[in-house]
Amino acid sequence: MKPAPFDYIRADSVEEILDVLAAEGGDARILAGGQSLMAMLNMRLAKPKVLIDIMRLEQLARIERQANSVRIGAGVRQAALLRWPELTEALPLVALALPWTGHAQTRSRGTVCGSLAHADPSAELPLMLIALQGEIHLRSSKKRRSVAAKDFFSGMMATARQDDELIEAATFPSQTGRCAFREVARRHGDFAIIACAAIKTPDGVRLAVGGVADTPQVRDWQKLDAGTLDDALNAFAYDLDARSDVHATARYRRDLVRMIGRDLIAEVLR
Repeated sequence: MKPAPFDYIRADSVEEILDVLAAEGGDARILAGGQSLMAMLNMRLAKPKVLIDIMRLEQLARIERQANSVRIGAGVRQAALLRWPELTEALPLVALALPWTGHAQTRSRGTVCGSLAHADPSAELPLMLIALQGEIHLRSSKKRRSVAAKDFFSGMMATARQDDELIEAATFPSQTGRCAFREVARRHGDFAIIACAAIKTPDGVRLAVGGVADTPQVRDWQKLDAGTLDDALNAFAYDLDARSDVHATARYRRDLVRMIGRDLIAEVLR
């Protein structure tokens, strides 16, 4: 199939992007990496009247290391973040997960914020943002606002972004504690059947799980020992309300949460 007709705008400034979004609202779509959007256009799952190409704007393609976080602009490609020399030091969990985000070909085009905007529950970058308790920075022609990751992802491929807002950047907090990541997929780089991230926190341990519920889910525990860990993981696995599909059964997904969660928690707490 071919896309429905649309107008194409190559934006020369952020202000131009915001003016078009204000005028067109839900009839406009942002074109960044296009790895998800182009497929949706071809299948006519999306029929915007206007596509706004933001990838010529240098100010949106910056990775900025701040005191306790890393700010990643809307135009930063996944491959550029993976090549960033400070990634492993500043965001070790993201450094572990990013090679699992698609394949080299898609990472060379896809953007970090584009993956966050698409909000696929199996995608690695939304899981990383929630696990690290990051923020999304939104901007319209009227105001700027920041939304915590836990409030931004509102459902399967649904977010808190309004039709007139641009995701200007995302902020990933830096981390100092141990972390671990593991994913199960049909092939390396495919969407996750389940992905898990564990972080040692000052108060205990945090486990984040993607690919099971409609949005990535997080659980923090202050005290875990051999006698309580299995019960805690079992309760978390059932709280995720896993469903069966062509890739895996709900039971298999719950088993993976328990098995991988146990391994990752042991790894970060050792």
